[in-house]
Amino acid sequence: MDNCSRVTEFILMGFIDTWELRLLQSLLFLMMYLTTLIGNILIVTTTTLDQKLHTPMYFFLRNLSLVDMCYISVTVPNACVSSLTDNKAISVAGCASQIFLVIYCAYVELLFLTIMAHDRYVAICQPLHYPVIMNHGFCVWTTLASLLTGFIYAGVHTGYTFRLSFCQSNVVHQFFCDVPSLLRISCSDTFSNELVSFITIMGVGGSCIIFIIISYIHIFSTVLKFSTRERRKAFSTCIPHIIVVSVFLSSGSYVYLKPSVTSETIQDMIFSVFYAIVPPLLNPIIYSLRNKQIKDAVRKVILRQFYSEK
Repeated sequence: MDNCSRVTEFILMGFIDTWELRLLQSLLFLMMYLTTLIGNILIVTTTTLDQKLHTPMYFFLRNLSLVDMCYISVTVPNACVSSLTDNKAISVAGCASQIFLVIYCAYVELLFLTIMAHDRYVAICQPLHYPVIMNHGFCVWTTLASLLTGFIYAGVHTGYTFRLSFCQSNVVHQFFCDVPSLLRISCSDTFSNELVSFITIMGVGGSCIIFIIISYIHIFSTVLKFSTRERRKAFSTCIPHIIVVSVFLSSGSYVYLKPSVTSETIQDMIFSVFYAIVPPLLNPIIYSLRNKQIKDAVRKVILRQFYSEK
C-alpha cells in the first residue's frame, strides 16, 4: 500500500481528444469564463456605486458575484490551458487545492442562496420588520459565518479524500479534480468516504433545500394576496433566485450523490459543467434580465463611464 499511495500527479482526461474539437471546447469555455467575469464585475461595480442598491438583497447579490468569479476561476482557466497545450497532468497538491476550492465555493454559494431566500421571505412576508431582522450586523455575521465554516467543510472533504491510496490508475475522467472522480480510481475502501459525503451533503444541502422550500411556500402564499402589479414585482425578485438554486442543486446532487462504482461518462462531465460553470454564468444574466433596478443601475454606470471618457 505504501507504493500504491505514491502518486505524484493525476491525468485529467477532459471531454475529447481531437485537436480541432479541443480548440472549440477551449474557445467555448473561454467565452463562458469572460462572460461570467464581465457580468459579475458589472453587478459588483453597480451594487457598490449605486447608493439605492445598498440594501441586504444587493449586499448578498454582490457577495454571490464575488464567489462566482472565484468559483469559475478554479476550474475553467486550467481546463482551457490543458486542452490547448495537451498537458493533462496536474500535481497531487494542485488537485487537492482544486478540490478544496471547488467545494469551498460551492458551499459558500449554497449558503448565500439560502440567506437570499430568507431575505426575500422577510421582505415579502414581514416587510415592517425587515430593517430590524435584516440589519447590517446580521448581513455581516452571516457572511462571515458562511466564509469561515466553508473552510472547515471543504477541509474535511479534501483531507478525507486524500487519505486514500491511488494505485489502479491516476487517470481522472473529468476536466477538473473532484471528489467523485477520485473515489472511482482509488484502490482503497471508499465506503466511509461515501458515507461522510452523503451525511454532510444531506445535512448541509438538505437543510438548505428545506429552508428554501419553506421560505417560498410562505412567500407564494403571501404573494397570492397581492395586487397584480405587486405580485409581478415580487416574482421578478424571486424567480431568478429559484432558477439559479434549481440548476445548482439538481446538477450538484446528481454528481455528488451518484454511486462511485458507476463508470464515468460524458454525461457526468456535462452535469459537472452545470454545477461548476453554468451557475456563475447564469447568475448575472438572470438577475440582470429579471431585475429592473439592476438594469437601470448598470445603464447609469455605463453612461457615466462613457461621458467621463468624453
